[in-house]
Amino acid sequence: MVLTILNTAYRFRSICRLQRIQAHMMSSQPAPEVLLEKVGHAGVITLNRPKALNALNLSMIRLLYPQLKDWETDEHTDIVIIKGAGGKAFCAGGDIRAITDAGRLGDPLAEDFFREEYVLNHTIGTYKKPYIALIDGITMGGGVGLSVHSRFRVATEKTVFAMPETAIGLFPDVGGGHFLPRLQGKLGLFLALTGFRLKGRDVQRAGVASHFVESQKVSALEQELVGLRSPSTEDISKLLESYQTQSSLDAEKPFVLQSHLQDINRLFSAGSVEDILHNLNADGSAFAQKQAETLARMSPMSLKISFRQLEAGAAMSLQDRGYDFYEGVRAGEVTFLLTCGPHFP
Repeated sequence: MVLTILNTAYRFRSICRLQRIQAHMMSSQPAPEVLLEKVGHAGVITLNRPKALNALNLSMIRLLYPQLKDWETDEHTDIVIIKGAGGKAFCAGGDIRAITDAGRLGDPLAEDFFREEYVLNHTIGTYKKPYIALIDGITMGGGVGLSVHSRFRVATEKTVFAMPETAIGLFPDVGGGHFLPRLQGKLGLFLALTGFRLKGRDVQRAGVASHFVESQKVSALEQELVGLRSPSTEDISKLLESYQTQSSLDAEKPFVLQSHLQDINRLFSAGSVEDILHNLNADGSAFAQKQAETLARMSPMSLKISFRQLEAGAAMSLQDRGYDFYEGVRAGEVTFLLTCGPHFP
């Protein structure tokens, strides 16, 4: 009898120990980098690399693209919502370190990443169902590509937008050549060359976001969005506008670049980067001097490529830009840029 009790106790302790080991193994497994869920009639995407500020990598792209295509033809999916985990970033850009290392080694990862990222960007830009990007937090580079081509881009007071590529030897990719020249005046060119950061409500005022909603209201907004049944774009617009009307934070503050818009249009209206620098240096104002100093820190090659990119992109569709990009990848230009570094002469 005693032996039976001891054996039973031993087996019980062994089972408990096994359960603890299994629980530890499960908790130590890396979390999925992208969460893909169906909530009601909505497909919900959560970028789930908060420690990396949800930076986009190739494996994430390869999860996003097929799911978007599936939801696009799924009769039970009416809208798609994309957001970032962690509260700090929607998506701070592409995983540049891995891409750069691959480019220097001649690894095809660099070309694969950009090619497949652009296919994903084009899919978002031509998506047949409402696609709503909740850009609550840092939104740069690759994060811009995941949001800006959709009709609905919701910024909050935590949103920080920038296209910082000229500082790292690149150019404003992810369709930057399409959307930047379509901003007011020369604002897009200014943002592309200087990498100037827009924050909060200014992201909407610049035309990068379509709506502004206070961060604390985003959760409630998402709940209402997933509750919609077969909504039209007008239905979604009305809902977003109602939340925007309820969001008064920073409404009285002027656009951060409002007093400089005329200067930007005048100083950045030129036929080349050299002419822009001449305009800035000859102007003498504190604003012009600051921009001249900023451009002096950027990659000269990146500045010139970005200038021509926006010049050509102003008259091209997103699809045209995609074709132009694919040809560049085929010719190895992207890898060349990556391996040159930010201060290639």
